[in-house]
Formats: sequence, C-alpha cells, structure tokens
Amino acid sequence: MMDLQVLIVEDDPKVAEVNRRFVEKIPGYRVVGVATDRVQAQEQLEILQPDLVLLDIYFPDMNGLDLLRWMQEEHPETDVIAITAAKEVDTVREAMRGGAFDYLVKPLVFDRFQRSLQHYKDYRRRLQQLQAERPRIEQEEIDRLLHGAAANPVAKDTQLPKGIDKLTLEKVLAALDDTGWSADEIGRKIGASRSTARRYLEYLVAQGEARAELSYGVVGRPERVYRPVK
Repeated sequence: MMDLQVLIVEDDPKVAEVNRRFVEKIPGYRVVGVATDRVQAQEQLEILQPDLVLLDIYFPDMNGLDLLRWMQEEHPETDVIAITAAKEVDTVREAMRGGAFDYLVKPLVFDRFQRSLQHYKDYRRRLQQLQAERPRIEQEEIDRLLHGAAANPVAKDTQLPKGIDKLTLEKVLAALDDTGWSADEIGRKIGASRSTARRYLEYLVAQGEARAELSYGVVGRPERVYRPVK
C-alpha cells in the first residue's frame, strides 16, 4: 500500500506546521500540500487529489463545513478529518453528517491524532482488500470498517486466549507496518521480550491480522518478519 497523501487546510501557519510534523511521525502518510484559504484548498484538491484532508472549521473567508459539503459533491473520493477549536454540538453534528471520518479538538494531542490516522489507514487497507475480494460484505466486516480495532474479535478480552493481553496485542498490532519487523524488533518497539513479541505476532498471524515471511540477511539464518495483512 502506497503512502496516503494528506492535504492540510488550516489558516494558521504555525498550527499547519505542527499538523504537518505530526503527520510525518506516522508511517504510511505523506503531506502533499498546505492550503490556508478557500481558493488554495479548492485548487489543491483539484490538482493533488489527496486521499485525506485535515480540515479546520474556522477561516476568515469561509466555514470549513461549507468546504466539506463542496468536497462531498466534487471530491467524494477524498476523506476528511476535522481538526478544529470548534466544540459546539451543532458543528460536530454537521461535520459528521457531512462525512468527516473523525473530529479532533485543538490543541491537538499527538496520541489521539495518531490513533485517528492509524484507524483511517486500517479502514483504507480493509476497504481495498474487501473490494478486491468480493462485492458484498457481512455485518462483522462493516463493524470493523466503521469502528476499527474496537470491533475486531481479536481485541476483545473475552475471546483472547490465555497469555494474550488486550493492551499488549493492540501495541503489537499498532507497531506493524509494511516495512516488515522481526519479533526482536517489535519487542524493542513495545518494550517487551522477543519471546513475548513473537507469541503475539504468531497469534495475529493465526487470526489473519498479520503475515509472516522469511527474510534472508547477509549472514546467519533466515529470520521471520511480520507485516499487517492488506
């Protein structure tokens, strides 16, 4: 899966720069443009055709909700995550009714932002996989698309086998990307031993959430590396 292309629509240059840096910390994303007003936003949407827009609501020359409605008509293939200081219930409702994938309140907290982008990346990956496999899907798959890991059976405490903890499992799953990581590397990323990481990785392989491949290095024996299932 190629990096998802992101357009930031934000009138405050300092806030836009913070958002850009946050995006660049998350694997699988690339900022392709920054727009500070309606004209720039519409022009860059036409030219860049981004996968995702990070959209503020308050602008001197427009309401971000108007741009969101315009996008639904002109660029329905582009998704939106609202990042705004607007906390009014009506604004939140209109943003969600307009198709916003998520709604984040300023000042932006990186952990919450990271969860949102990971959920969106998961959503895109699953959607592409389902579109390639079959034209119709069941309720379980719809739930996973809409709610992410919370609707994933492997994330439910009641269905996890002995020795598999929900929080550790979520950390392992979040640490995986298309780069491919060994159990030792995943263990270091999440602060666990190699054997613990491997146990969780093999569980994800058994559940169809990850795949394992052999990597042949310059010296030594081949090593199993793990990637998320696309």
